[in-house]
Amino acid sequence: MEVEQGAVQSSGSLLSSPGWRWPQVRALLFNAFLYLIIVAGGIVFLIPFVWMVSTSLKTLPEIQRIPQPLLPEVIRWDNYYVAWTSLPFTRWFFNTAFITVVNIFGTLLSCSLAAYGFAYTRFRGRNFLFVILLSSMMLPYHVRLIPTFLIFNHLGWINTFLPLTVPAFFGTAFYIFLLRQFFLTLPKELDDAARIDGCNSLNIYWRIVMPLSKPALAAVTAFTFIDSWNDFLGPLIYLRQDSRLTLSLGLRMFLDFQEGTGDLHLMMAASVATLIPILIVFFFAQKHFVEGVTFTGLKG
Repeated sequence: MEVEQGAVQSSGSLLSSPGWRWPQVRALLFNAFLYLIIVAGGIVFLIPFVWMVSTSLKTLPEIQRIPQPLLPEVIRWDNYYVAWTSLPFTRWFFNTAFITVVNIFGTLLSCSLAAYGFAYTRFRGRNFLFVILLSSMMLPYHVRLIPTFLIFNHLGWINTFLPLTVPAFFGTAFYIFLLRQFFLTLPKELDDAARIDGCNSLNIYWRIVMPLSKPALAAVTAFTFIDSWNDFLGPLIYLRQDSRLTLSLGLRMFLDFQEGTGDLHLMMAASVATLIPILIVFFFAQKHFVEGVTFTGLKG
């Protein structure tokens, strides 16, 4: 009894000590609860991906078994080779990579120039034009699809990569807004000092603003990469020949090719293979991606 009373008194004195005040304990419990929710949500979102990877490494009898095992009994890496070589995925991979790289370059160039103009250049009607730019974000892509298709058809761009790459060189409203918000967080003294030293607007843009905007540029690059790599509707509308298809259309063709055979493991293998570049880009650019999105909301 004396030992138990001593333990209770010691614990009570620990909680009543200045190092363990109730607000700190409450904040600790709240943070632990938040982390628990985040971990639980992460597990929920991770389950489909784990199932897809596991299915891609199984054999056909394992998939047809009820209940289906969670992990493969024998890992079949050859499923990826069979799925990749059954259709011209290599050609589609290079088509998708070419479109994605061109879109990233065009988006970074056009959006950064437009954002720099809205952030650093003073001219009449600047705020009005910026509001018009933001209002264009309210128009869904499907609303502009028919007139845009008619324009590209008149130009003879159907069944080429031009409709999927040229619009990137004319800017995107969301990315212009994102970069402008980041440019506004940069110190104005740098611009004033550069102009005193004789730099023009283009030199300030290239030598001062762009090197300091790596987090925002990384965020725009990640967004553009994901949008271009996973784009399905654009290639579906403008591409005709099988040799010009992208991976998103190739996966759909592979699904039709495998329909009725029940080779779900090959379909999952092809899906995982096309998803690997996105995972690599996200993990390598995760730090800059989060910083860019965070800093763009500091100043409006």
